[in-house]
Amino acid sequence: MAIWQAIVLGLVQGLTEFLPVSSSGHLVFLQRIFGVEQGGLFFNIILHLGTLVAVCAVFWKDILELFKKPFKTLGFLVVASIPAAIVGLLLDDVIDDMGQNFAYIGIILAVFFLITASVLFVTEWVVKRRQNELPLCWRTVIPMGLAQAIAVLPGISRSGSTICAGTLAGAKSEDVAKFSFLMSIPVILGSFAVSLLKGLIKGEIQQDFAANGATYGWCIALGFVISAVVGLFAVKFMLKIIKKANYKWFSLYLVLLAVACIVLQCCGLFS
Repeated sequence: MAIWQAIVLGLVQGLTEFLPVSSSGHLVFLQRIFGVEQGGLFFNIILHLGTLVAVCAVFWKDILELFKKPFKTLGFLVVASIPAAIVGLLLDDVIDDMGQNFAYIGIILAVFFLITASVLFVTEWVVKRRQNELPLCWRTVIPMGLAQAIAVLPGISRSGSTICAGTLAGAKSEDVAKFSFLMSIPVILGSFAVSLLKGLIKGEIQQDFAANGATYGWCIALGFVISAVVGLFAVKFMLKIIKKANYKWFSLYLVLLAVACIVLQCCGLFS
């Protein structure tokens, strides 16, 4: 991995983690084009850890509120995180292999990008026509948890799917957005801990550093810092977008990206 590739991937991760366009899908897309194989998985986790810093910086007051009585929101967060934790533990190796080794990853990404685009389009249509909204409750939180579990697939946006699920369940857009960002904290921490432990036990992380040379450390550091800084601006931007429920431009972008994936796959440009 070259330093310029780490910078680009850090920028993309920081920008797309909180926009409803799937950061994991973008990372797989770029890494296959760049031909990045060694260190890809561990590097991805570090990038997600950078965006976790951005979430904590914006919502630190809300994070502290989680640990105050009556712990209602904390309970919501625990329950909403269970589906993703189960799916992640059961399908972790399959999902990793999908991003790195599947021959027709371009077609797979295109399908998942189109699914995300469709959900965003439907959500905007529904939000602008409804009149009553619910407070955050079990009826809205459980669909968000299930949506987050599905979003472990590259191309299915975590933020987009959880926000859309909560919104379609009837909750206020602002409440859903804040809770969606809080939901990313246990998922990112859990993924980081599991991947770090597995990588150390199997010796994959040590091999990554040995195979990529001295520049690998710089790549990790730059990716982490850039994803954190860019993610900070992306969170604030997304909060403004959610208030207006203006998702159609993201839908259009994802449709165009899906077309690009199919074209690149047919041209044999995914290494």
